[in-house]
Amino acid sequence: MYISYRWLQRHVNLDGITPEQLCDDLTLSTAEVEGLEPFAPHLGQVTVGHVLEREQHPDADKLGVCRVDVGGEEPLQIVCGAPNVKGGIHVAVATIGTVLPGDFKIKKSKIRGVESVGMICSERELGLGEDHDGIWVLPDGVVKGEAVGPQVHAEDWIIEIDNKSLTHRPDLWGHRGIAGEIAAIYSRELLPLDDSLPRLGGGDPFPVSIDDPACSRYLGLAIDGVRQERSPLWLRMLLLAVEQRPMDLLVDLSNFVMLDIGQPNHAFDRRQLSDGIQVRKARASESIQTLDEEQRELGDSDLLICSGDEPVALAGIMGGQASKVAPDTSEMLLEVATFDPAVVRRTSARLGLRTDSSARFEKHLDPTLPTRAAGHFAQLLRGIQPDVTFPAALTDLGEWKDPASTLRLRTARVSSALGRAFEPAEIQGILERLGFGVTPAADGFDVAVPSARATKDVTIEVDLIEEIGRIHRYGALPTAELMAPVRPAPRDPARQLVRRLSDRLAGAARFHEVLSYSFQSDDLLVSVGMDGQDHVSVINPVAQGEAKIRRDVLPSLLDKVLGARRERDEVRLFEVGKGYRPRTGESGAEPKEVHQLALVMAGLPGTDCLGRLQAEVFDAIAEAERPAPEVRAATDQPGWAHPVRGLELCLPGQEAPVAHLAAVDPGVLAALGLVGDHKSEVAAAVLSLDGLLAAEAVPRAYRALSRYPGVKVDVALRAPDDLAAADLIAAIHTAGKGSVADVELFDLYRGESVGAGAKSLAFHVLLQSGKKTLSDKDGAKFLDRLERGLQALGAELRR
Repeated sequence: MYISYRWLQRHVNLDGITPEQLCDDLTLSTAEVEGLEPFAPHLGQVTVGHVLEREQHPDADKLGVCRVDVGGEEPLQIVCGAPNVKGGIHVAVATIGTVLPGDFKIKKSKIRGVESVGMICSERELGLGEDHDGIWVLPDGVVKGEAVGPQVHAEDWIIEIDNKSLTHRPDLWGHRGIAGEIAAIYSRELLPLDDSLPRLGGGDPFPVSIDDPACSRYLGLAIDGVRQERSPLWLRMLLLAVEQRPMDLLVDLSNFVMLDIGQPNHAFDRRQLSDGIQVRKARASESIQTLDEEQRELGDSDLLICSGDEPVALAGIMGGQASKVAPDTSEMLLEVATFDPAVVRRTSARLGLRTDSSARFEKHLDPTLPTRAAGHFAQLLRGIQPDVTFPAALTDLGEWKDPASTLRLRTARVSSALGRAFEPAEIQGILERLGFGVTPAADGFDVAVPSARATKDVTIEVDLIEEIGRIHRYGALPTAELMAPVRPAPRDPARQLVRRLSDRLAGAARFHEVLSYSFQSDDLLVSVGMDGQDHVSVINPVAQGEAKIRRDVLPSLLDKVLGARRERDEVRLFEVGKGYRPRTGESGAEPKEVHQLALVMAGLPGTDCLGRLQAEVFDAIAEAERPAPEVRAATDQPGWAHPVRGLELCLPGQEAPVAHLAAVDPGVLAALGLVGDHKSEVAAAVLSLDGLLAAEAVPRAYRALSRYPGVKVDVALRAPDDLAAADLIAAIHTAGKGSVADVELFDLYRGESVGAGAKSLAFHVLLQSGKKTLSDKDGAKFLDRLERGLQALGAELRR
């Protein structure tokens, strides 16, 4: 949000306070200031010039040659094509060397053979508007030869405040609210503001009906005799300083009141409201053309302002094109209302239409503010157009109540919470400077919270203590060592497991951790073959086409492989996160959360990503101190997995697999763009953290390395095709009688030489003892025992 330093001076005396100091103090006491910039600094280089005469250019019908007095020894000769330039007027002159917006530097030039030593500027050339039909004619009273800025109310500073730090403070979404904070910080008086309603005529109030409780108050003020004209220069400059484009007097005054005291309002052409005003919800298939000339389709949750059956405004967001004030408007209706924040926020988000008005209505505005806003608008308008009249009584309808309340504040509680002894007079002084009513009570004060602070801000005693602390300054509070019993944090097995796995993968395994949003796009789900599954959906998605919440973490990782492959040949990614499964048949039930570790390994074709990833998953399970899993062929392939090249890992005592590993299906790779220049071999795995936590831990114990050398034995086996490799490995360990230090499967073969229904497997086996050096004789004994053990499994040793 932008705040004008000059505008603040309309509400509080800032003598002796520099803009820089003001920003620092606002940051320390109220809200974070993100930036400070001078407004239109180039106007300090542009000079007021007096046009002495204009002659026709000798070689161009639309150009004139002007003699302009800028206070120098001789007038300047400037060629100008504006139709409104003439002798006797004062203009803004950019002399040689002046730099205008857009980094446009003025140089001496010849235009159609006539020398020109400067430029007479239009408002658009000075960045003050879009008017480029003629040069900017300055008002009477300016002094030639002086800089333009100070003489046209343009000496100003723009303060940028972080919107997020004001979300809970609807009273600060206007200059007067910020000025009130400044007055409290510097112990200065807030200047009076005439926002009283003018004397109203005796006509009947404008007819309004409220048919929906989302409008708790509707105030309508009829005004006659208005004239659409250009706003005064002071008003245009203040609006430009906060990046509001001046339009015309009525629109500019409406925006000014909103930016001044924080209450949005809207000006209607009353001639277009012949059927009065009705506030209601939209009907199916209704639409409205808003002021931005967009035709918007409405939903039944949208709140409308209608005249008869015709929508004339989107309540709290934007007016309609059909009822806007026009150049010939002489009768207007000023609308000032209070709308339900949730309704405004929902409509604004659904339509993608966020305005200054909707941003304020979303903040629970003070329902007493509309009367002041109407009076403020009326007084400003009457100051510019004294002949306007107010022919009818004020329309003021709705079921609302003043949110002002009273809270008990204990003096001892203030001192205890802030760590410093506060005197009652000091507490009372701070609260009164902030606009609270303070009455002494037995143990402290009864504090009257004004309506502007009572909507969603100051509701409990601690809120008042916070007010005292921030105005006193937290940095001014004494520092003290914390004295309290310190207990170790409770051990969370899930958190410890995640930390160990993340450290292992991001460290020795060289994976990069990814943090993804829980939303997944429809296009991604189609690409990975998971669009046919049930998903939890959000009613109000953050982006179009991303309404589904992920069932599994892995698709979020697969979506990032292409971008990573563009940068490097090998990609290793992992993410720890949640999937959300809808509970079918249970209306309104919360979705079931599943906790997963997803891994992706991608590389150039032929890099055996699946085998390497399998080793990493085994290491991760070992890192989690869980028993070695059983390996089996996958029975339920997810949409992203290769139909054949996949397997499941199961922990003892668990029916459901704890992990699923597979090469990514070629069709999925093509859908993800991993073909052509970025053709890749990709393997992925999903590890159930819930399954790991449910399994009994097998704590690792230290075992000293053997001092004795081992014996390497290559073992070739012939086994039935349906016999699992894990069973053969178990037989190897049994035959080794505790001396098998390592087993590695290095070859698998099926063919005619082995026989139908059979396979050949070859293992590297390391035999090692902690008590003696093993010999070839020990290796031969091992093979004899293994041969006998294999017979029981229907396998045989191939010597």
